[in-house]
Amino acid sequence: MLADGKVYVYVVDRDFGFAPNPFHGYCTLATCKPIIRKQAQLGDWVIGMGGARLKATGRCVFAMRVSEKLTFNDYWLSSRFFDKRPVRNGSQRMMVGDNIYHFNARTKKWYQADSHHSKADGSINLDNLTNDTNSNNVLISRHFFYFGSEAPVVPRHILIGIGYKNARGYRVFKDGEADSLINWVQSTFIGSLNQVLADPFNFDMSHKRYSASDNKVT
Repeated sequence: MLADGKVYVYVVDRDFGFAPNPFHGYCTLATCKPIIRKQAQLGDWVIGMGGARLKATGRCVFAMRVSEKLTFNDYWLSSRFFDKRPVRNGSQRMMVGDNIYHFNARTKKWYQADSHHSKADGSINLDNLTNDTNSNNVLISRHFFYFGSEAPVVPRHILIGIGYKNARGYRVFKDGEADSLINWVQSTFIGSLNQVLADPFNFDMSHKRYSASDNKVT
């Protein structure tokens, strides 16, 4: 299955299992990367490459083909994704649940669950809320590869061939420009489809909180 649509590639700065969240049978991108969440369509691919902070430059952390695109409210209310609602005194997988937002039409306010993106006391982190809700979309995949801390090195000739550079932001490939990368993932790791092959790089810090205001984890 090559890329019929676009391929979005970005550098994963930190990997908690929160964004993306590969647990409970679905790989989901529900926070961070609002432009990608806004623009990506069904059939597009989103690929996260390791960065310098993870000491994983040139390695593929995850690759997901978009199967569904839901609003925050639809994601919050769907029983399929109740397991992705965070439980901060639960297991590590439960602590990093990414199903954290819904909008109350009556009060015209966003609700942010006690989560990796809220403050230490569970109250709303407005910086994270503002950034995350710049797009009201959650990307969901039932065709994904999540490698986490066992992220494989992408062959150098493939990265050179598609003109990939490890940089901030993201790159969009279209019209088959990244087929060599998609084909490598699919052909090499098809036996690992829809599996979590290793814990996230930063899984030991799943109890911590992130703030977009200073790009720090505390």
